Amino acid sequence: MTIFLGLGIAGIVLLTLSLIFDGILEGLFGDAFGGMLNGFFDGLLSLPVVAGFVSMLGFGGAIVLGTTGLGAPAAVAAGAAAGFVAAWLTWKFSKTLMRDQTTATPRGEDLVGTSGSVVTPIPADGYGEVLLRLAGQTVKYSAKSAAPVARGTEIWVEGTLSSTSVTVRPVER
Repeated sequence: MTIFLGLGIAGIVLLTLSLIFDGILEGLFGDAFGGMLNGFFDGLLSLPVVAGFVSMLGFGGAIVLGTTGLGAPAAVAAGAAAGFVAAWLTWKFSKTLMRDQTTATPRGEDLVGTSGSVVTPIPADGYGEVLLRLAGQTVKYSAKSAAPVARGTEIWVEGTLSSTSVTVRPVER
């Protein structure tokens, strides 16, 4: 029973270490065969999966050994079965989490063609300010225009000068 409890505790320690060193086993085994196995295991040898297997092997075996009189071979078999289930569930859960993607981060090029309004008048030889909508948020940008643009005028973004400034032109109706 001590061996099984030791395996269970070792699995929990390994799971704790996986928070720091995840990806190490994939890297080691992927490089061990000249890179031929990169992507082959696809997370099957990640530390959380191995830790789940070892923990359930140990604790499942300890439970079977302590509650039944079946002996060590049955405890190993039951622990291994529980370990495979835990490893498979951990692998599937981690694949699901890795597949969860957010929308693309907005870039300055996404502003080109959007409309907005002038909040600080834009002189012909300098910068003013415009309010634009980027990813559903109202943002203020410095703006430059070939011609002066008055406050409150609706504008179109023609291009981006930097991450905080754009070139605009008044909307003609």
